[in-house]
Amino acid sequence: MRIIRLFFLLSVSIVLIVLALANRQMVSLQLLPTELAGYVGLDGKINVPLFLVILLGVLIGLLLGFVWEYLREYKHRKALGVKTKEVHTLEREMKKLKQETTSETDQILALLD
Repeated sequence: MRIIRLFFLLSVSIVLIVLALANRQMVSLQLLPTELAGYVGLDGKINVPLFLVILLGVLIGLLLGFVWEYLREYKHRKALGVKTKEVHTLEREMKKLKQETTSETDQILALLD
Protein backbone atom coordinates (compact mmCIF):
# COMPACT_ATOMS: atom_id res chain seq x y z
CA MET A 1 0.00 0.00 0.00
CA ARG A 2 2.87 2.35 0.78
CA ILE A 3 4.36 1.81 -2.68
CA ILE A 4 1.03 2.62 -4.31
CA ARG A 5 0.75 5.84 -2.28
CA LEU A 6 4.27 6.89 -3.22
CA PHE A 7 3.64 6.07 -6.88
CA PHE A 8 0.43 8.13 -6.81
CA LEU A 9 2.16 11.13 -5.19
CA LEU A 10 5.04 10.90 -7.65
CA SER A 11 2.70 10.78 -10.65
CA VAL A 12 0.64 13.74 -9.36
CA SER A 13 3.87 15.69 -8.79
CA ILE A 14 5.08 14.97 -12.32
CA VAL A 15 1.73 16.05 -13.80
CA LEU A 16 1.80 19.32 -11.81
CA ILE A 17 5.39 20.07 -12.85
CA VAL A 18 4.58 19.42 -16.52
CA LEU A 19 1.48 21.63 -16.20
CA ALA A 20 3.55 24.41 -14.66
CA LEU A 21 6.25 24.19 -17.36
CA ALA A 22 3.70 24.15 -20.19
CA ASN A 23 1.79 27.18 -18.84
CA ARG A 24 4.44 29.52 -17.53
CA GLN A 25 3.56 32.49 -19.76
CA MET A 26 2.45 35.59 -17.89
CA VAL A 27 -1.21 36.57 -17.94
CA SER A 28 -2.87 39.70 -16.66
CA LEU A 29 -5.31 38.94 -13.87
CA GLN A 30 -7.77 41.75 -13.27
CA LEU A 31 -9.22 41.66 -9.77
CA LEU A 32 -12.05 44.16 -10.38
CA PRO A 33 -14.12 44.98 -13.46
CA THR A 34 -12.73 47.94 -15.39
CA GLU A 35 -15.63 50.30 -14.51
CA LEU A 36 -15.48 49.44 -10.81
CA ALA A 37 -11.68 49.73 -10.71
CA GLY A 38 -11.91 53.24 -12.22
CA TYR A 39 -14.60 54.27 -9.76
CA VAL A 40 -12.71 52.94 -6.72
CA GLY A 41 -9.39 54.26 -7.97
CA LEU A 42 -7.52 50.96 -7.83
CA ASP A 43 -5.76 49.39 -10.78
CA GLY A 44 -6.57 45.86 -9.68
CA LYS A 45 -4.33 44.19 -12.28
CA ILE A 46 -1.53 41.78 -11.53
CA ASN A 47 0.64 39.74 -13.83
CA VAL A 48 1.04 36.11 -12.79
CA PRO A 49 2.00 32.88 -14.55
CA LEU A 50 -0.95 30.96 -15.98
CA PHE A 51 -0.15 27.77 -14.03
CA LEU A 52 -0.44 29.75 -10.79
CA VAL A 53 -3.95 30.88 -11.75
CA ILE A 54 -4.90 27.26 -12.54
CA LEU A 55 -3.44 25.84 -9.33
CA LEU A 56 -4.99 28.57 -7.17
CA GLY A 57 -8.36 27.90 -8.78
CA VAL A 58 -8.08 24.20 -7.97
CA LEU A 59 -6.93 24.96 -4.41
CA ILE A 60 -9.82 27.37 -3.80
CA GLY A 61 -12.25 24.79 -5.18
CA LEU A 62 -10.87 22.13 -2.84
CA LEU A 63 -11.11 24.42 0.17
CA LEU A 64 -14.69 25.38 -0.65
CA GLY A 65 -15.54 21.70 -1.07
CA PHE A 66 -14.04 20.80 2.31
CA VAL A 67 -15.91 23.62 4.06
CA TRP A 68 -19.17 22.68 2.31
CA GLU A 69 -18.79 19.02 3.32
CA TYR A 70 -17.93 19.97 6.91
CA LEU A 71 -21.07 22.10 7.17
CA ARG A 72 -23.19 19.41 5.49
CA GLU A 73 -22.10 16.75 7.99
CA TYR A 74 -22.71 18.97 11.04
CA LYS A 75 -26.13 17.47 11.75
CA HIS A 76 -24.69 13.95 11.69
CA ARG A 77 -21.89 14.86 14.09
CA LYS A 78 -24.35 16.56 16.42
CA ALA A 79 -26.66 13.52 16.42
CA LEU A 80 -23.69 11.26 17.14
CA GLY A 81 -22.72 13.40 20.11
CA VAL A 82 -26.25 13.24 21.51
CA LYS A 83 -26.39 9.45 21.08
CA THR A 84 -22.96 9.03 22.70
CA LYS A 85 -24.07 11.02 25.75
CA GLU A 86 -27.24 8.95 25.93
CA VAL A 87 -25.25 5.70 25.81
CA HIS A 88 -22.94 6.87 28.61
CA THR A 89 -25.93 7.89 30.74
CA LEU A 90 -27.61 4.53 30.19
CA GLU A 91 -24.40 2.64 30.99
CA ARG A 92 -24.03 4.51 34.29
CA GLU A 93 -27.66 3.80 35.14
CA MET A 94 -27.21 0.13 34.29
CA LYS A 95 -24.16 -0.13 36.59
CA LYS A 96 -26.08 1.57 39.37
CA LEU A 97 -29.03 -0.82 38.96
CA LYS A 98 -26.73 -3.85 38.89
CA GLN A 99 -25.13 -2.74 42.16
CA GLU A 100 -28.53 -2.23 43.79
CA THR A 101 -29.76 -5.60 42.58
CA THR A 102 -26.60 -7.34 43.76
CA SER A 103 -26.84 -5.84 47.26
CA GLU A 104 -30.51 -6.88 47.61
CA THR A 105 -29.72 -10.41 46.49
CA ASP A 106 -26.88 -10.59 49.03
CA GLN A 107 -29.26 -9.52 51.81
CA ILE A 108 -31.77 -12.21 50.88
CA LEU A 109 -29.04 -14.84 50.77
CA ALA A 110 -27.78 -13.64 54.15
CA LEU A 111 -31.27 -14.06 55.64
CA LEU A 112 -31.55 -17.57 54.21
CA ASP A 113 -28.25 -18.57 55.74
